[in-house]
Amino acid sequence: MSEHHHSHHVSGKKLFITILLNVVITLSQVVGGLMSGSLALLSDAVHNLSDVLALVIAYVANRLSLRPSSETKTFGYRRAEILATLFNASALIGIAVFIMIEAAHKLYHPEMVNSVWVITLGVLSIVLNAVSVLLIKDDAHHNMNMRAAYLHLLTDVMTSVAVVVGGLLIYFFELYWVDPVVSVLIALYLVKASVGLVLESGGILMQFTPDDVDINAVVAKVLEEEAILNIHHIHLWQLDDHHVHLEAHLDFRENLTLEVSSHIVSQLVVRVKNSFKITHITFQTEFNTKDDKALLSC
Repeated sequence: MSEHHHSHHVSGKKLFITILLNVVITLSQVVGGLMSGSLALLSDAVHNLSDVLALVIAYVANRLSLRPSSETKTFGYRRAEILATLFNASALIGIAVFIMIEAAHKLYHPEMVNSVWVITLGVLSIVLNAVSVLLIKDDAHHNMNMRAAYLHLLTDVMTSVAVVVGGLLIYFFELYWVDPVVSVLIALYLVKASVGLVLESGGILMQFTPDDVDINAVVAKVLEEEAILNIHHIHLWQLDDHHVHLEAHLDFRENLTLEVSSHIVSQLVVRVKNSFKITHITFQTEFNTKDDKALLSC
């Protein structure tokens, strides 16, 4: 028995508008960064370019995840979004390292920065990214993939604020070292924001036990059924954002008929599903089977 959850459909129109807004931001900041000599502005432009890629990948991955399963792909493309999440978050970490290297170079060799460009384009980025955040906010609540894209945009709002503050300090006090310092702060925030998504998506791909499901509690719930002597060969893993799978072998105390054991298992599946966030359960029933009785045997 299994409970079916529909994948969330990402709004294509909203996502397309968000992508266009970020293309505008990226192009304007690249031009402005080159003309002003601001690494912070170019860093923000690179971040915005990663947003465009993240949004495109998020949209394609979401569409792939909706494809039906087949004889050669029994799970369909459900993990396409998880792969996209891992790629996007990993890309952000790589970008952050690049920014920090460039910032270190610029700290040793300070350059004059045209702060008017920095302030103007920083404000533009704040406004357009804020609109983008609002456009995909609802989609971000439903799946990890869109949450990664949403995180890209949300961090852009905050990094653009930092860019504007840096521009103001340069304009009023000629503190040119502020530009690479702001770049480093942006990079550190990118790392902090991305590591969690890398670990979460990586854990799903490695089929780790979901953090919010206690495997010992699941075992205790199963053994509440008096007809069950032992549960072993248990596997608890997550397919994607919405599907958690449990499979295990159950030893029965008595040699029951197939009809009776099937009835007990059906009731047990319902109780376990109601107690934990598990959507698909497969129990293999056994009696006097001479197999490995270890809980976590492979």
